Amino acid sequence: MHLSGFLVQFLNGLAEASSLFLVAAGLSLIFGVTRIVNFAHGSLYMLGIYIAYTFTQHWGQGPLGFWLCLMAAALCVGALGAALEIGLLRRIYRAPEMFQLLATFALVLVINDATLWLWGPEDLLGPLAPGLSGAIPVFDRYLPVYDLALIALGPAVLACLWLLLTRTRWGTLIRAATQDREMLGALGVNQAWLFTGVFALGAFLAAFGGAVQIPRQPASLGLDMSVIGDAFVVVVVGGMGSIPGAYLAALIIAQVKALCIALGVVSFGGFEFAFPKLTLVAEFIFMALVLVFRPWGLLGKPLAAIRNTEAPETPLERSRGGFKMAMLALVLALMALPLLAHAFPYAPVLALDIIVAVLFAASLHFMMGPGGMPSFGHAAYFGLGAYAAALLLKMAGWHMVAALVGAPLVAGAGAVIFGWFCVRLSGVYLAMLTLAFAQIVWSVAYQWDAFTGGSNGIIGIWPPDWLSGGNYYYFVLAVVVLALLALRRAVFSPFGLTLRASRDSALRADALGVNVKGVQWAAFVVAGAWAGLAGALYVFSKGSASPDVISIGKSVDGLIMVMLGGVQTLAGPLVGAAAFKMLQDYFSGFTQYWHALLGGVILLLVLAFPQGIAGSCKRLLASYKTQSPGPVQDRRGSA
Repeated sequence: MHLSGFLVQFLNGLAEASSLFLVAAGLSLIFGVTRIVNFAHGSLYMLGIYIAYTFTQHWGQGPLGFWLCLMAAALCVGALGAALEIGLLRRIYRAPEMFQLLATFALVLVINDATLWLWGPEDLLGPLAPGLSGAIPVFDRYLPVYDLALIALGPAVLACLWLLLTRTRWGTLIRAATQDREMLGALGVNQAWLFTGVFALGAFLAAFGGAVQIPRQPASLGLDMSVIGDAFVVVVVGGMGSIPGAYLAALIIAQVKALCIALGVVSFGGFEFAFPKLTLVAEFIFMALVLVFRPWGLLGKPLAAIRNTEAPETPLERSRGGFKMAMLALVLALMALPLLAHAFPYAPVLALDIIVAVLFAASLHFMMGPGGMPSFGHAAYFGLGAYAAALLLKMAGWHMVAALVGAPLVAGAGAVIFGWFCVRLSGVYLAMLTLAFAQIVWSVAYQWDAFTGGSNGIIGIWPPDWLSGGNYYYFVLAVVVLALLALRRAVFSPFGLTLRASRDSALRADALGVNVKGVQWAAFVVAGAWAGLAGALYVFSKGSASPDVISIGKSVDGLIMVMLGGVQTLAGPLVGAAAFKMLQDYFSGFTQYWHALLGGVILLLVLAFPQGIAGSCKRLLASYKTQSPGPVQDRRGSA
């Protein structure tokens, strides 16, 4: 490419950096102060575009009216953000990070369907910016004038935020809350209203970042999920809570993408490298490299721990006779279910989906519960298992049983590689690194047409004749039951006890001679292998493998299942997976706005059952037992 092409792509990168910064700055502020992992930030961005579209259709004809419409749209979403913080998020500040993620993801579902109801399913193309609709020549190419405005807008917003945070009392309180919000409360500062103001400002920035995209892209319902990944990457790379870091990260990532486009297809040694394909995954590769060598981000600092006021976690207990009998009755009921297929033909199909989902959720629970390692990218190993089974059957000619054995080995090998890097981090940084690796795997599956089938995937993956009809259902049930028993045995084995000790007090475990990172790495590999087995069972039940099995949405589904059931109970994955799949299936056949209904139920469960369904039932049962009167004693103390 000529120099002019590189220059144009460089300027495009600056414009894209400003766009990324606007949405990421709000997310960084919100997390830095409230510690909320706000998955709904992309929804606020999407609302900014839709509301700006509506306003500009009526009052956006002139330059002044156009920019006032964009500001008004951002203010409306900022007010909505304040309402959400007061009505919902204020209730879950003390909850674990993954629990907060579940609540904000439920908001994603509700807001997306509300947007569908208000504006419809069609993409809406807004007007060009009055006075900025032309293009200027750059040598032999052209650059939109509006991109030049965006280039200036990013640094201008950065300067305004810097003045706000360093030259005002409110900004001083924000910076103090980022460092130690508990001490700030001890000094008499009203944290509740400070958090509300910060969340409103973050929502305003997200919506403004969306609104200014009106001349560049249409408003569409998929923007919420597409932008949140980019925003998380920018915030994590820059450093949680660091506004300059967010701008620096946005600048680097945007320029890396622009460089990939500028390089195009390069031939070297008889091979062709298509650099534009790297734009799908370049930011995640960069994030992985940054987190490996600088875990707190480019300009970030280790965040102060939040003191937990909740009751201490009760240790896991071995199942008693009543629970074992209940589980045996459940397995027998599942075995009898195909016999009722004539009356309920769809029941065995749904049950098969639930059984596979239970294994996937249980593998994630093994990491998050006993292991204490959150993951945003567990679908990577589910997908590795699915593709491994499909490729071993179709290309290598293996038998299905052999492919089912090989699939978890492939997924486990992937977990060996990725886990070596991931276990060196903790908290949200660990979760984001798992997301980065999952996106890398997804990009390979999506773009390697000759091997994985690309976006079309691999089809024709069916069990052999001896597993036709209902036989495959019984086969999957047997495999999953054995896999769950193996996981349960691992939890109560010396390895499982060591894993939980490493989770609860890594320093004390290390002082006792435990190789903490090695134990966590081994747990990471076990979880990955079991997720790969679930993926292999899934692909034979559906007959195909596609990149959707590695998508962010699949990882989020796993998180929802685990959190709905309860992280600190072994029955949590079973209850959560069954509840999620049944709610999803019921609501999807009930109305086109089933996402909103599902999100509303999740929010209700989040507020009513903060320990998850199984965890809350366990706590209620324990409370009932402690309140029950014991044996009546006479005056001499005998029973």
